Amino acid sequence: MDVLLVEDDEPVAESLRRGLLRYGFGVEWVTTGAAALAVTSPYDLVLLDLGLPDTDGLDVCRELRGRGDVPIIVISARSDETDRVVGLEIGADDYVSKPFGVREVIARIRAVMRRVRPQGEAQGPQRYGSRLTLDRKSARVRLDGAEVALTPKEYDLLAFLTEEPGALMSREQIMEAVWDANWFGPTKTLDVHVAALRRKLAGAVVIEAVRGVGFRLVPAGDPA
Repeated sequence: MDVLLVEDDEPVAESLRRGLLRYGFGVEWVTTGAAALAVTSPYDLVLLDLGLPDTDGLDVCRELRGRGDVPIIVISARSDETDRVVGLEIGADDYVSKPFGVREVIARIRAVMRRVRPQGEAQGPQRYGSRLTLDRKSARVRLDGAEVALTPKEYDLLAFLTEEPGALMSREQIMEAVWDANWFGPTKTLDVHVAALRRKLAGAVVIEAVRGVGFRLVPAGDPA
């Protein structure tokens, strides 16, 4: 997933860029509104600072929204409620106030992408292996054609792991994406939800645990 980062504060931008790269995102960094509007390479999401040196970031947001529906997350030191409301009204998908942590931004990105992806997906339910299908538009999961009753967090966990089948996701990544960056409860809750998915989807997918790291999901082999 590729992110366009529009931020003129170099320390902030470098911190964000390193964090995004560490989580597997591609990053194109520009420092002005004009440069942002001139980018021609494709990107999946925009992180947009409002305090740009050449123009108001709200104008850039308005222009980008007029060009298409790529998600926009505003990142700004402006804490005034008016700016937040205006930003959302002209098309921003979320608004993060400075100072913020990289993990919070990552969590916000994942939350926004989970919201907008189903709206833009033309394909129907996605199949994982021969037995499991996941319909992100309706948030329904079927095993051998029969709907599986999942709790909201069980569904969110499955949806996250199936975004990149076979990829190893750290416990930290999963907690931030499925719960949020401000979760202060026990991480044991993750193991409980993984166990529930294994039980409900037995034989359809394998959720492998990598000790001390995290989990990966792979479709199970076809039944003999």
